[in-house]
Amino acid sequence: MESAESAEPVETGGPVEPEDEEAARLHRAEVWGGAARKLWHSPVDGTVGERLRELATWAEAAGYGGAAPDAYGDGPVEVLERRVAEELGLPAAVFFPTGTMAQQVALRCWAGRTGSPVVALHPLAHPEVHEAGALGAVSGLRTTHPTDAPRLPTAEEVRDHPEPFGTLMLELPLRDAGFVLPTWEELVEVVEAARERDAVVHFDGARLWECPTHLGRGLAEIAGLADSVYVSFYKSLGGQSGAALAGPEDVMEEARIWRHRYGGQVFQQYPAALSALRGLDAELPRLPSYAAHARVVADAVREALAEAGTGWFRVHPEVPHTHQFQVWLPYSPETLTAAALAQTEATGTVLFRRWSAPGPGGPPGVARTELTVAGPGLEWTAEDVREAVRDFLSRLPGADRGCRAPRRRTGG
Repeated sequence: MESAESAEPVETGGPVEPEDEEAARLHRAEVWGGAARKLWHSPVDGTVGERLRELATWAEAAGYGGAAPDAYGDGPVEVLERRVAEELGLPAAVFFPTGTMAQQVALRCWAGRTGSPVVALHPLAHPEVHEAGALGAVSGLRTTHPTDAPRLPTAEEVRDHPEPFGTLMLELPLRDAGFVLPTWEELVEVVEAARERDAVVHFDGARLWECPTHLGRGLAEIAGLADSVYVSFYKSLGGQSGAALAGPEDVMEEARIWRHRYGGQVFQQYPAALSALRGLDAELPRLPSYAAHARVVADAVREALAEAGTGWFRVHPEVPHTHQFQVWLPYSPETLTAAALAQTEATGTVLFRRWSAPGPGGPPGVARTELTVAGPGLEWTAEDVREAVRDFLSRLPGADRGCRAPRRRTGG
């Protein structure tokens, strides 16, 4: 799965040596992780000692301090599996060390049951972008794309897709398109269209925990649309690692066998399981407030960029569907990352972190970043956000020459 702070190039006058790049990455992690004020705590923020002490303190308070560690998936791992199945309203759940493995297993199980190795999914879905072709290389599966628009497929696109497929995989939300979701009615129609083709439906729900606010339905009702659901524990819930696959009991029993075959039968996983249980207790109830405040933050970012006259920019989606969204600006990723780092070093505030190129389909000369609003971000007012954006912009090249006149076509 993708990391919170990968090693992208740093801006220099010549080639970047690997050791220099690694030093720069560690420096960024130290600066951003140690900042006093931020919109969210990245999974890589803090130190090993701090994170272990926090988890041990919670475990004692929650009554797990005297429990025995797990051995090959019993104990705290079984508690977590039961909790996930309960939250999602599904018969059973299986813990996996990674989401990539969980989805490999899910799609392989369904391929055996449907007799089709073809999975219909979006070209921006996680297996296509972030897993180095694992579905084909490891599991012998093949993918097809009902649409390449930057959104999930419509019911018509699923119904009319010319190639047969056994499984429809829907990533909720579609992260690389901007954490976008369909409406509830659209989602129901897409699932029904897949059923009309005798296909099963699997949800890549790495961030499913965030979806109820936009869809207007509870987790169990959302998960109940699918034949199986994968969820992550570190993306929204602040866990150390790990994932779960949930669905019918017979499919989950087969998933346990494939987990062993794929090397996922790890001897002990109790730190990851306990951190996931902590996330379900502490973070899951707060996610609706994070999603609501993300809309305040997105509005404030847009207003500040427009007032500053930055020229073309984009806040996407214009109204965030979850507590995460994208910001696009017409500078290089290196320039924007350097400005974000300089802002934190000077002020102790983290607004933006790493910026990246928009990918092959994106326009040249621009970069994008992702903003996440979580617990620490609830303390930010709209004016706090606007002030941080203005300070960030002041650190970009040419800022001392004054702002250009605002251009009102700002994207959405």
